[in-house]
Amino acid sequence: MLEIKGMGARYGEAEVLHDVDLTIGAGEVVTLVGRNGAGKTTLLRCLMGLHPRPTGTVHLDGRDITRLPAHRRARLGLGYVPDDRGMYATLTVHENLTLPALTTDGPAPWPLERIYDTFPVLAARRRSPGTKLSGGEQQMLALARVLRTGARLLLCDEPTEGLAPVIVQRIGEILREAKEHGVAVLLVEQNLRFAATVADRHYLLSQGRIALELDNAGVSSREDELLAHLGL
Repeated sequence: MLEIKGMGARYGEAEVLHDVDLTIGAGEVVTLVGRNGAGKTTLLRCLMGLHPRPTGTVHLDGRDITRLPAHRRARLGLGYVPDDRGMYATLTVHENLTLPALTTDGPAPWPLERIYDTFPVLAARRRSPGTKLSGGEQQMLALARVLRTGARLLLCDEPTEGLAPVIVQRIGEILREAKEHGVAVLLVEQNLRFAATVADRHYLLSQGRIALELDNAGVSSREDELLAHLGL
């Protein structure tokens, strides 16, 4: 579904990404792990078309989207859940879910009924503004907004950071449910144990380069090495 070749990115004179290659299959969950500052968020922003002048190529379902702006990528089914959650804080839950544009060239958008069935906490809080939601509820809303658009590939930046274990578990269930419906996920994540419960493969990004590609068995057998890379 997604193929990245030779991706590089800079902030001024500082080179943040170096010749990154990465693939994600349809309905596959792939994690991107690495220390803070390794370039993980920059990579997601490059994929979404939000970083200026990256190098390399990006193909979505065989289509070259390297030069497309962010809104065109979104309409093709690429969805971004940033680490700041990207919701409209003064709007209600229901307004947040009905405002985003729906995909035109991707799969059918999730109906509101399905969103509320999947996220019952949002159904109960549908008239509440974003400012009144807990951190976990805000993260649920951020995921729901992107699924609502009909995105077929989610770019998720640290969706479990700072959340209670019960919310982390629920987010894992939602990602697995999305996967069952054919949605692919590129997940930036520091929690290796959580990552192993939801993902099929894992890439380690170190100093802007892909240092390792592992399956879950590899994560288990090399956990100490990975934790050392992550500085944990």
